[in-house]
Amino acid sequence: MKNVVVIGGGPAGMMAAGTAASKGHNVVLLEKKERLGVKLSITGKGRCNITNASDIEDLIEQVEGNKYFLYSAFYQYTNQQTIEYFENLGVETKIERGNRVFPKSDKAMDVVSALIEDLCYNGVKIYTNKTVRKISKKGKKIVGVETTDGKLYEADVVIIATGGKSYPKTGSTGDGYKLAKSLGHTVTPLMPSLVPLTISDGWVKSLQGLSLKNVNVSIKKNNKLIYKDLGEMIFTHYGVSGPLILSGSRKILNSVKDKSEFEFKDMTLEIDLKPALDEKKLDQRIQRDFEENTNRQFKNSLNRLLPKKMIPVIIKQSPIDPEKTIHQITKEERIGLVKLMKGLKMTIEGFRPMSEAIVTAGGICVDEINPSTMESKIIEGLYFAGEVIDVDAYTGGYNLQIAFSTGHLAGENC
Repeated sequence: MKNVVVIGGGPAGMMAAGTAASKGHNVVLLEKKERLGVKLSITGKGRCNITNASDIEDLIEQVEGNKYFLYSAFYQYTNQQTIEYFENLGVETKIERGNRVFPKSDKAMDVVSALIEDLCYNGVKIYTNKTVRKISKKGKKIVGVETTDGKLYEADVVIIATGGKSYPKTGSTGDGYKLAKSLGHTVTPLMPSLVPLTISDGWVKSLQGLSLKNVNVSIKKNNKLIYKDLGEMIFTHYGVSGPLILSGSRKILNSVKDKSEFEFKDMTLEIDLKPALDEKKLDQRIQRDFEENTNRQFKNSLNRLLPKKMIPVIIKQSPIDPEKTIHQITKEERIGLVKLMKGLKMTIEGFRPMSEAIVTAGGICVDEINPSTMESKIIEGLYFAGEVIDVDAYTGGYNLQIAFSTGHLAGENC
């Protein structure tokens, strides 16, 4: 039996602690907040997208940060095992669009409660309001943990599962990176991922609250396409957000080799407002609308084509005088309107703050972690689990599966 100290009471930490305790180890779980699973309780807008029911290979393809590092973790503790784990704890699940798995109750707190119940069943000693100040080692071996209140915990094994730096109010403030660095580990550049974008164009603010469905978004850097997808987005007071934008933000990170020197320059976002129609068909559609409004002014002719909030923006940016009557509009002007609606362009200024990101890109360098056990290659008895590692994925349950798989692996092998 070993003395195991798990630092961090999120999904990865709770899974690691419960798994280690089920093997007969003496396990202590330290959490800096007043309760466990604070961030987990708000995921999926309070519904908690536990995992994704797709094939393992499909799960791996949804990982952007060091996907191949996760092969062992995903295959040794699968998404189906995650589902069975929660079902056995009384959390019935359901599968929704995109193979996203949720609790049938639609309550994230049911997931948190089940994890805590499992910790208690396995005899894990839980201490909240405990911030770790130092991890002690003797030579290259872990010997203990010291908290800021002066308490010492002897340890043969320490599992760092402190999360990333996003949503700091939930306790994810990057503590694990500092602890790992103090023990000789490398931390790769930390960047916000799955995060809204700020836009420099002033007109965007006038569209605040407008949600667009079934539009095509393209992101380009120096006119080179780096992302394109169809889906949903929303305008905000600072720029744009929504599923399409969050995924696009991760592709932006992929566009640069050295993230420590990353900067937004010559980066644009284009929206195809009518992706179901090519330019020729859209032109025909506009002509039909114009024929029905031949004596109207241009500014009063787009109600059937666009959302009300969008009309003033398109009118202002189009090559057509707003006061011009429809029958006076030239073919060239009409084609200009078509091109504008097929490629409404804006300039990307940057990411919103790390505090608004869903996950953190970057973290403990995977080259220094054994992918089959999650143990450090530098310090004996030191393990990592979850978002603190340099791995991240898209939304859809993938990031929580990373937490559960790596957490289980760490707990199983310690």
